Amino acid sequence: MILAALAAMTMTAQAQDVLEGSLLVGDYDAPATPYNGSYFDMAPTNFYLAHTGAQMLYTPAELADMQSKYNVKVNKLSFKFFNENIFEDMVRNVKVSVQAVDETAFPINPDNNKKQFLAYDTPVLEFEETYDMLTYYMEGEDAELVFDFANAPIELPAGKTLMVTAIFDALDDSNGESGCYFYSSGIGSKAMVYTDNTVSFADYALTENFPDVTTGTGTNVALPVTKIDYTYTDHLTGIDEVKAAASNDGAYYNLMGQKFDGSNLPTGIYIHQGRKIVVK
Repeated sequence: MILAALAAMTMTAQAQDVLEGSLLVGDYDAPATPYNGSYFDMAPTNFYLAHTGAQMLYTPAELADMQSKYNVKVNKLSFKFFNENIFEDMVRNVKVSVQAVDETAFPINPDNNKKQFLAYDTPVLEFEETYDMLTYYMEGEDAELVFDFANAPIELPAGKTLMVTAIFDALDDSNGESGCYFYSSGIGSKAMVYTDNTVSFADYALTENFPDVTTGTGTNVALPVTKIDYTYTDHLTGIDEVKAAASNDGAYYNLMGQKFDGSNLPTGIYIHQGRKIVVK
């Protein structure tokens, strides 16, 4: 029989440390394959256009190593691009939405056979950034584009796709004099991009045409090389100790769990402040 007084006993589990990890999509440390062809086929952006939008799907197949961990939360995304004789500053308003979704591919509208973008959440990041292309070029090294949302990490359950929506808007609706190329991971058809010189992707997403693709949209774009930083915890591995909860109410409990105030106790066995009391 379980004593009611001892039912308050508590198990103290081993502490779960928060650990950090990084997952590389493509050869992030030594990328070699830049995007080729149109700027319609480049994610997460192309600085040549005034307005771009991109959606990228990192499916469970790409995230398998990360999703084998427990309590995964994604907090930073990094991309690499290289520059070719770019001597201007690119100023952009940037909005980034990151979320866990079930889709592993972009849907197709059965009425017109067009691919469709996916509805996206409120951005976790909104900022204005000046990209100093001349400095990148003169240093002769690849540059990084980083989305750091550690203050609002995204929980990513196992089996879910990580969907990233990145929107870049110039301040004056004018395209740049030159652009830059991002490195490709070689994982095709997992991204779609939108480009325009007058209308933001955020505004387009509010029109009746959304989510169907429009002119100037790339529909079979490869994922860029990406570094995904995340945190996770160890799986629960054991129990440190069992403690009896302190009882400070002065009550007495019999073996049936009934509570008594201690005066005129009937004959029996009681538990009082963690000790056994026998009344004859």
